[in-house]
Parts: sequence; structure tokens; C-alpha cells
Amino acid sequence: MTEGPASALARRLTRLTGRPVTVEGLTRLTGGANRETWALTAVDPSGRRGLVLRSGAGTGGVPLAVEAEAITAAARAGVPVPELVDVGGGEDGLPAEYLLMGRVDGETVPRRLLRDEAYAAARAGLARELGAVLARLHAAPLDGSTGIPAVGDPLDRLTTAFLTGGPPPPGLALGLRRLREHRPPAHGPVLVHGDFRLGNLMVGPDGLRAVLDWELVHRGDPLEDLGWCCAKVWRFGSRLPAAGVGTREDLLDGYAAVAGWRPTAAELRWWELYGTVQWGLMCRAMTERHLSGAEPSVELAAIGRRAAEQEFDVLLALGLDTPAAAAPGEEPDGDELLFGRPTAAELAAAVGDFLAGEVRAATQGRTSFHAQVAANVVATVRRELLLGGGARARRRARLAGLGTADDAALSRAIDEGTLDDRWDAVVDAVREGVRDRLRVANPRHLAVPDA
Repeated sequence: MTEGPASALARRLTRLTGRPVTVEGLTRLTGGANRETWALTAVDPSGRRGLVLRSGAGTGGVPLAVEAEAITAAARAGVPVPELVDVGGGEDGLPAEYLLMGRVDGETVPRRLLRDEAYAAARAGLARELGAVLARLHAAPLDGSTGIPAVGDPLDRLTTAFLTGGPPPPGLALGLRRLREHRPPAHGPVLVHGDFRLGNLMVGPDGLRAVLDWELVHRGDPLEDLGWCCAKVWRFGSRLPAAGVGTREDLLDGYAAVAGWRPTAAELRWWELYGTVQWGLMCRAMTERHLSGAEPSVELAAIGRRAAEQEFDVLLALGLDTPAAAAPGEEPDGDELLFGRPTAAELAAAVGDFLAGEVRAATQGRTSFHAQVAANVVATVRRELLLGGGARARRRARLAGLGTADDAALSRAIDEGTLDDRWDAVVDAVREGVRDRLRVANPRHLAVPDA
């Protein structure tokens, strides 16, 4: 944003409050692949107030007016949320869709929340507290909440809302099949946050202060929020399954104490797997926004390769693989000196070091964040240059042995059961392919422990 939008915000706040307002420090925050988020300070004769503006730039979420409706319903049910200041579109020169909220002090960065001593006391009781908050959210009355969408059958939702570009990769195909064959009874529908996990929770040393980022809100099964919170991707390397801060029992204890009923361990595990598969499919759907040209973004481009992480996590959840003791090395598999020095891999390493070093240090905010994302992308390209030839040859041989033309055909065979008489060979093929993809995309993920 520029000074023009800052002036537009000042005019809008002046109109809302009836007092002259100026806006200072309008700064776009990092992260957020679906929305733009800005921090600002409103100044009027009564003092200074921190605010946060979310604009509707980006796709993939509900309209911001629906977010506001959900936040209002959640607040009435006792869920801690930011104060709503304004919601609208196009007024006084503001974005076509926007949401203005009070700023809540605290921390959202998972790495800090999971490791810093300042949050040790909060971590100790946070899983139980999150369960209690979800129980209150799921009890929120929805009478009159006409804008909050209902998702219907959750498995249909995975394939209609998130499955793009043909069959899923084989690891996710295994997960989808397990979900179909072992689905638990349905509950609800209730108000579901849709992305309830560290990163979208404002936490202070005293515990949870606000639930943020309601762009995936909908009506659905209450177990969806509980399972999503426990999915391995949202533990951020922690061995503790509930948001990386506690046990499943802690989470369910907090939920049952408020809700008056307790989901079973089997139900929670099913929804954990659901969340893992969903995030893997979402990675592909989000990167398609970049590939199609609809929303060019290095962040969206990078996220597509993260689907391999979720394939591996599906294998872990199904007991079909185990974390590696150490991430494999990056030994070249071809004649890397054909075109002389520096090799393509060495050139990529130099560019990555420049982005992660000089560029990131010389920039700030979102540009600095994207410099690191770009450095990670270049590191992926380097690993593919080093390892890709061998991986492709292994893949061709493995798929030929199964009589499948490519991974899409393997996924269809998993879905349809046409290779069930060779199930061990199918699992071996999936495991090998997932590990090869991860060695390129993010080899460190191979060593991340499961709960």
C-alpha cells in the first residue's frame, strides 16, 4: 500500500468515529498466501490505537464479510477474537473487500511459541485451553448466519474443492483410500474455523489471546478442527501431537470439559489423517493459482513441492514408513562438469546464498520473507539438478515393473484397487517415489519425528 490507502483509511475512521483520525505506520505483514494483512496505528484526540487491516486480495477463502460474521458468532460464544472495527468494500477509496480489526498483542510465530522460555507457562496448559476454546466455538449458535457456507460430505469436499490437475500424488491417494474405508460417524454441522493451529493463534505468556485468520470458516464436523490442530504439519517439528504443545488427551480433556461429550481417539486419528491429506491437496491447488497465471507468486510457486511432505506424513500415519535417522546427502548422479564450472548446481547455490544473505539482510517485511522463500526455491532447484537424473531413472523402472505409465496411473490403480494383488509392490513404489521427491523438495522433513 501507499500513502493513498493510508489517507483513505484515515477518512474512513474519521467518518466512523466522528473524530479527526490520522494513520501512521501502515505496513504489510509477512505470510498469508490468501489475504493481504496490514498493521497500522490510528491516532485521534483520544490517543493511539493499533489496528490490523485484511484486504480481499487473493483467492481461496470466504468473503471477508463472512469472516466478520463468523468472528461475531464466535465472540458471542466466548471465543477470544480481535475486536471488529469495520467491514466493507470500496468505501472512501478503500479496497473492494476489507476487514478492520483491533490489534491484539502477543506472538503468532510457531517457532517462538514452541521454544522461547517466555511462553513456557502458556505451553503447559495450551492444549487443554485450545480444546475448551474449540468446544465453545462449536457451540456457537448459527441462527441467522446465512453467509457461512456448509461443506457437505467431507470426502467429497477433498476431491471437489482441493483436488486439481488430475489424480493426487500416490502418497495422498493411499491416504484418500484409507479415509474412505475407515470413516467414522459424522457430527454436526457446527461452526468450524477450518485453520485452527499455531500461526493463526495469538498467544501471550498467559495463554491464548485471540483466534485469527477465519478465511476457511464453514459449517462442518467439529472433529475437523480438532484433527487439523493435531496434523503433523502443524506441530512444526514438535513430538507433541496437539498443536505441538500437548497430548491428544489434553486437547480432548479440554474439549470434553466444555462440550459435555468426548470424541474418541479413533475419530481424532481419522481427522488427523484427513487434515494431512487436505493440506497436501491444498498445496497443489494453491500452486495452481501461480501456474495458471491468475496470481503469480514465488510463495505460491514454492508451496506446490510441499505436497511431498504430506505424502510422507500419510505413510507415517499408516505405518508404511518411518522417519530417517538423518537426511540423505546430495551426491551428484550425472556428469555435472559437462558444461564446465561453475556447474548448474553451483550457480544455483550462489544465487540462493545471495538471496538468503545480502537480499534478505537489505530488505524487510514481506520482501525479506519472499527473499528467503526464493532462496529455498533455488535450493530445491539445486537438489533436483544433483539428484533428479537418478530419481527419474528409478521411477521409470519401478513403474514399468508395475505396468503403470506414470504416477497418475499408479494413483488411479490405488483408488480403484486394480493392483491390490501386488499391494506390497505398490507400497514400495509409493515409498520410493515419496522419498525421492522429498530428497529434492525438503530432505530435512524425512528426519522430522512423528508423535
